[in-house]
Amino acid sequence: MTSNDKPRSPHPYVGMWVTADGYIRQELLPNGRYDEARGNRQSAYTGRYAVTGNHLDYVDDTGFTATGDIRDGVLYHEHLVLYREGDERARQENRP
Repeated sequence: MTSNDKPRSPHPYVGMWVTADGYIRQELLPNGRYDEARGNRQSAYTGRYAVTGNHLDYVDDTGFTATGDIRDGVLYHEHLVLYREGDERARQENRP
């Protein structure tokens, strides 16, 4: 890095996303990789992702592909609905 280079801020979508029940936890890492846990199974799925606007393209380490879209701060990833970790909307949706 030269003195004129500024460190880049991570993409705003980087961080932990969770289903309302907390069973699925998908972490979008700043290096373009993701790590998805399911229940007690850590790193159930890992791979890379790319962001174009509000759209995400995923390729897991086995070659499987998937997509997602961010709408109103919610990640719609194939059939899953994920919220930012700590998002009050997830807690409200999960109440009886």
